[in-house]
Amino acid sequence: MVDAIIQLLLHFAIPALVVAAIFIALLMFALPREVRTVFKREVKSYFVSPIAYVCVVIFLVISNGITFWFGGMLESGEAELYRPFFQYMPWYFIVIAPAVGMRLWSEEQRLGTMELLMTMPLAPWHAIVGKFLAASVVVFAMLVLSFPIVMVVNYLGDPDNGVILAGFVATFLTALCYLAITSAISALTRSQIVALLVSIGVCLAVWLSGLPPITDAVDNLPRWNPFWPLLKLVTTLGVLPHFNEFAKGVLGFRDIVFFLSFIAFFLFATAIAIRAKRA
Repeated sequence: MVDAIIQLLLHFAIPALVVAAIFIALLMFALPREVRTVFKREVKSYFVSPIAYVCVVIFLVISNGITFWFGGMLESGEAELYRPFFQYMPWYFIVIAPAVGMRLWSEEQRLGTMELLMTMPLAPWHAIVGKFLAASVVVFAMLVLSFPIVMVVNYLGDPDNGVILAGFVATFLTALCYLAITSAISALTRSQIVALLVSIGVCLAVWLSGLPPITDAVDNLPRWNPFWPLLKLVTTLGVLPHFNEFAKGVLGFRDIVFFLSFIAFFLFATAIAIRAKRA
């Protein structure tokens, strides 16, 4: 038992704390003051309302329930979390990430405060990044609070905690992709419900487009098909292959670039949508 705790600390808890400390340091010191101001305002709005708490509770209930009762974690006899836990995580966040991010810009438009926000002495990207980071903190809190499942699997066996940490990083990056999509869609409508439903649909499409049967079907289409370039582009944007590589502990530079580029693209799309609204 003592050896299991030591391994958990060395290979999971301490690296996770280092990553969290770097993330917090970037938020507090590296970002411009305008971004920090928007960030603090948005974080406060999340945690003074029931939104964050409801999303966190729903996530923890669903993820733990499926892992233990439907994922067969206790019956599998293997000390690993990919099959019972991580492979289902992107499916949860297809709904939960849009629920967290649907109010990013829709609420500003509904209350008529977007114009006031845009007249403040800050650039649009300050507000976009600040709001996005605030929503990412809620997702980060969900993953941190799911830490007991790591303790359980370490108590039951001798897992590779480095792979488990990679699974959490892959899940976090995937959830951030969904949040970036939701941010862009939220900037297009003043209705939070519309932003939620459309974001769920787009996130689901982005996830399903990476499934092997779909990518294989697109690859087998004749090149003269007028829809082939569009379908090929959609499958290229599929998150699934990159998530799987990351979650299994294969930290490829190509996958990191994909996630960062994906997030940057949809945040840029958010900026375009906001400028169109202002025009």
